[in-house]
Amino acid sequence: LFEAVRAYHDATRDDELLAELFPVLAEIIDWHRRGTRYNIHLDRDDGLLYAGEPDSQLTWMDAKVDDWTVTPRAGKPIEVSALWYHALQAMVQFARTLKKPAGEYEDLARLTAKGFDRFWNEELGYCYDVLDTPDRGSDRSLRPNQIFSVSLPPLKGTYGYSPLLNRDRQRRVVDVCGEALLTSYGLRSLAPDDPEYKGIYGGDRLQRDGGYHQGTVWGWLIGPYVLAHLRVYGDRVAARELLVPMSHHLLAHGVGSLSEIFDGDAPMHPRGCIAQAWTVAEVLRAWLAIL
Repeated sequence: LFEAVRAYHDATRDDELLAELFPVLAEIIDWHRRGTRYNIHLDRDDGLLYAGEPDSQLTWMDAKVDDWTVTPRAGKPIEVSALWYHALQAMVQFARTLKKPAGEYEDLARLTAKGFDRFWNEELGYCYDVLDTPDRGSDRSLRPNQIFSVSLPPLKGTYGYSPLLNRDRQRRVVDVCGEALLTSYGLRSLAPDDPEYKGIYGGDRLQRDGGYHQGTVWGWLIGPYVLAHLRVYGDRVAARELLVPMSHHLLAHGVGSLSEIFDGDAPMHPRGCIAQAWTVAEVLRAWLAIL
């Protein structure tokens, strides 16, 4: 929501709508600080958002079969804290535009950026997927969610576009995702060398949901990866090349659209729905950003 408002305002300079939405956005921030349902709350020690309970599924990796939580991510998921940081930065920008006090959002953003350093695992050379889980400590699984710590757009005059303020770490996140997760059609949801990796999406409901976020390639993730790669390397030609396979896929499966998911193993057969709005939107967004 915050990014949608930011993008709209950057394109239109519609201060009237921004002024109308600002109290709503401020209330959203406030409720996350105070805490709300499903144990969603701000950890005031590190500025990161905690969400979920042992059997809940609150992130986009939400597969659950009866009582089986396939990808338990209760704790502090990295993409949620990256989006939280970006929302705070957006509020700084909005407040300044509307000539309102921005100090509390600046302070929270600084705290979050400092706390975000906890995600980095120097031994692994990439970020933990979830911090402070109820029963597993910090999750070392190599997943694509960390790409959002680099891919979200910069906001002028704010503390910094990425909570990973170290440029070397930003590059290493892009590189490790490129080496282990990148395919022609998106990012794998789990690295192939993980014992839980499932390279083929198929079978009955139990098998399908069991592999939905355990190695299956998600087409929509090509967008954040392309934007992160562009930010780190500044190479528009290379960024465009990453989208070429998707242009061919337009004529290969659901003609004129893009698939939801693909097998993690070659030849990456398309699976799921043949026309996925997420995939289409993210490919278009990335394409427009690199023109």
